[in-house]
Amino acid sequence: MAKKELAVRDNWQTKSGVKASNAEKNLYKAFKKHLKGTEYILHEKPKHLKNLYAQVQLPDYVLSQIYNPSISLETTQWGVSPDFAIENIRTGKIPFGEIKRQDGWVEGKDPSAGRGNAHERLCKLFTPGLLKAYREISQIHSTNILPFWVVFLGDITRDPKRNREIAFWFDEYNKNFFMWRPNMTDKDLTDHFDKYLKQYLEV
Repeated sequence: MAKKELAVRDNWQTKSGVKASNAEKNLYKAFKKHLKGTEYILHEKPKHLKNLYAQVQLPDYVLSQIYNPSISLETTQWGVSPDFAIENIRTGKIPFGEIKRQDGWVEGKDPSAGRGNAHERLCKLFTPGLLKAYREISQIHSTNILPFWVVFLGDITRDPKRNREIAFWFDEYNKNFFMWRPNMTDKDLTDHFDKYLKQYLEV
């Protein structure tokens, strides 16, 4: 890739990172205010899943074929870092959350504006291993709901292709994601949590 193209990509990534950081701050602010004085607390960048992979025991035949340094579970952090979690401190139940801010195809833009893979990175949450770990750590075992919640922001929330794609992925678990569209308020976000997720954290 040419130097000029790399510079353009780096600039785009920097802008995207700033927007994503602002999205996190907006969500944190909304929930801190909403949960104040309740039995719920917001965890920013929770560490509950930070060391899942380092604990995996590989079979000897695999270990003999790969680089195999000694691993300290005290210092090695190979795992998952959700953007947030909301814990019921009475029951200990805690769904983990991801914030995905992404551009999208909307009025006045070409379909190529919907490029980006922030939304695709959430698909790891559906893998058998992570889904099992999330259920164990979150203590959410009901099959009516997933142990994670994804909040989308940006033009992706109005993109005709991405809305269909994400709805297809989640299937009947359509309450486990929320499209926080530009015309919505903090209350729309917190109302979704209260109406669809909160009940699974209280018993």
